[in-house]
Amino acid sequence: MSKKLLFILIIITSNVSNAQVFSRSMFAKNALLNLENFDKQRVYFGFYLGFNNYDFKINKKYDDEDIIVDSQTGFNVGMIADLRLTEYINLRFEPGLSYGQRNLRFPHFTDNVDALREVKTTNIHFPLLLKFSSKRIGNVRPYVIGGISSDMNLSSNADSPDDNSSNRFRMTKSTSNYEMGLGIDLYFEYFKFSPSIRGIFGMKNELISDKDPNSPWTGNIDQIRTRGIFINFAFH
Repeated sequence: MSKKLLFILIIITSNVSNAQVFSRSMFAKNALLNLENFDKQRVYFGFYLGFNNYDFKINKKYDDEDIIVDSQTGFNVGMIADLRLTEYINLRFEPGLSYGQRNLRFPHFTDNVDALREVKTTNIHFPLLLKFSSKRIGNVRPYVIGGISSDMNLSSNADSPDDNSSNRFRMTKSTSNYEMGLGIDLYFEYFKFSPSIRGIFGMKNELISDKDPNSPWTGNIDQIRTRGIFINFAFH
């Protein structure tokens, strides 16, 4: 995780703590239960806002040329549709939009323009997830979550006739991922708040190679796959 995301998470956690979200009354078994029957609903909806930090896992053909990934902090927004399967298992669909950026640096270039490629990502994100919750303790309920997702990258440049020789880094329009993470449900008087952290791991090669097989940008790349960290704040 980047230092920026850690800093944001620390600030938010500190503010929440100051607001007594994690006070003893939240965790106490004999606390006055908020939204006592909320989780008994068959279906419910919500939305989320959050931050992301996209990275690349790069498999190189040979090791004598470095490729450095400089990750930037982006944002996420989306909707939640939750289907209760059992007391402790829920099926979730969380369509949303995520925006991020990764800067690829190629140190073997002496020219600063050629040495940098900005890879912007505007993903329409479609995750289908299983949420496994623990037993509720007071107004708190931890959970783990995982599943698969697909992304449609609106910034892929896949249809561009230009490549890196014209300062155009190209990626596939769509990819698939697996996701896993953890979070905690906090029950308030009028709503449920759920902060979570999740890892995103691409399963497909997303690189569209340059026309020149010996390209100084893509000639050394065998595969490039997305990795990322999402920190989301959901409201139900």
